[in-house]
Amino acid sequence: MRSQISHRLMVAVAATILVAFSLFGVSLIVSQHEAMTSEIELQANQLSETIKSSTRYAMLRNRPDQVHEIIDTIGQQEGIDQVRIFNKEGKVSYADEKALIGSLVDKDAESCYACHAADAPLERLSMSERTRTFRANGGRRALGIINPIYNTPSCSESDCHAHPASQTVLGVLDVTMSLESVDRQMAANRRRALILVPAAILAASGMIWILFRSLVLKPMQRLVEATDVVASGNLDYRLEVKRNDEFGRLDESFNAMTEKLAEAQKQILQSNKLASLGQLTAGIAHEINNPLTGVLTYSSFLLKRAPADSEMKEDLETVVREAKRCREIVKGLLDFSRQVPTRKTSIDCNQVIDRALGIVDNQLGVRNIQVTKTLQTDLPEVTGDANQLVQVLINLLVNAADAIGDQGGEIFISSGVKDLNGGRHVEIKVADTGCGIPRDQVDQVFDPFFTSKGTEGTGLGLAVVWGIVQEHGGAIRVDSKPERGTTFTLLLPVHFTLRPTTTEDTDDAPM
Repeated sequence: MRSQISHRLMVAVAATILVAFSLFGVSLIVSQHEAMTSEIELQANQLSETIKSSTRYAMLRNRPDQVHEIIDTIGQQEGIDQVRIFNKEGKVSYADEKALIGSLVDKDAESCYACHAADAPLERLSMSERTRTFRANGGRRALGIINPIYNTPSCSESDCHAHPASQTVLGVLDVTMSLESVDRQMAANRRRALILVPAAILAASGMIWILFRSLVLKPMQRLVEATDVVASGNLDYRLEVKRNDEFGRLDESFNAMTEKLAEAQKQILQSNKLASLGQLTAGIAHEINNPLTGVLTYSSFLLKRAPADSEMKEDLETVVREAKRCREIVKGLLDFSRQVPTRKTSIDCNQVIDRALGIVDNQLGVRNIQVTKTLQTDLPEVTGDANQLVQVLINLLVNAADAIGDQGGEIFISSGVKDLNGGRHVEIKVADTGCGIPRDQVDQVFDPFFTSKGTEGTGLGLAVVWGIVQEHGGAIRVDSKPERGTTFTLLLPVHFTLRPTTTEDTDDAPM
């Protein structure tokens, strides 16, 4: 099964989202845990300060019963596991659990080392140095915070205490708070993350899939289908450009490519037609020419001897007329098939236009046809055969005159420069005000033996024109509207190297 880019992209996107959301979820949970732990530490510290403040007066007055009562009351509050006060030697003086009073604690445990480091108690401790997290009875996590009880002048100067001013720390208040609520909240957060992260991944992946399908996959499928249609041989297929983005420009490029392929295919077919037909007509024309010459000679001889008022003379005139017509057709076939060597020179296209107009000037004048010239003066020269290009323009001018007819009209001929396909071209236009060409015949005008003149035309003139233009590396286009006229556009490249003429070409050219 063919792998689709959409599937691979979705897998990559899902994996990326999974990693990103997982990292975000873990970071969020860790941040929440640190925030909640910091909040508990702050509450514990505030509680210990409250206990110190509450018991200070009772301690100064040496009223242990009031201290016990305060500690018992606070120790019974929810979330508080244990409240203890022990002296400098580590002996528990007060506790919410009576059994602990009088017992000694391990100075190396429960953060006691922070106050007894190097056998000298520190005067001030940071929050992190005074807190500890450990497992209490039952495996529950608990947070303990110690708060040193410092000696003050009011205490050292009191009559009821024997604490010299040199003694900095009198004891330590230890408060232990349960982290069970924090653990429950963190467990709930983790469960929510396990549900929300996959859901977010699915939602994001689905949204990306919808966007990808709409913005990328469907245009790609349209392009693939269009490519298959063109590959099957339908070069007239065009994509509708619906978007103004990369895919829209790709559709435009596809249409331009298909149009050029269609034009190239027409040129190849036309070239093949001309090549095959040229070989065929050359042989047929030579075979027909000899007997046709005999028919024309003897019929002309018999016509001269026929009586002026005889029926035979009319028949012989018909034979001679049709034989001459056949001779012109054969001559056209020979001209069409003859490979005349091209004389490579630099050509001024304006001079070529003037030469062609000079040849057909009388014919156009007789038909009352007016010629309007619009020639660019600084026209660049092209490389080619001037005589062949004159023949091209004569054919176009004669066709224009035939399309106009004897009722009179106008022919417009112009020259200029046009940039096409990255190169400069000389553009020559021949337009007329004649009858035009039917739409269904426009694509056939360059086909050999196709004519719109009925029995008056051989259908070889424009085929010869097309061949000469192709030999010069140019192009010819036709635009016609029935009853409004026809325009032929001739494009000749400014820089073009013709096929070199060889002796073999000259010797082998059919006569």
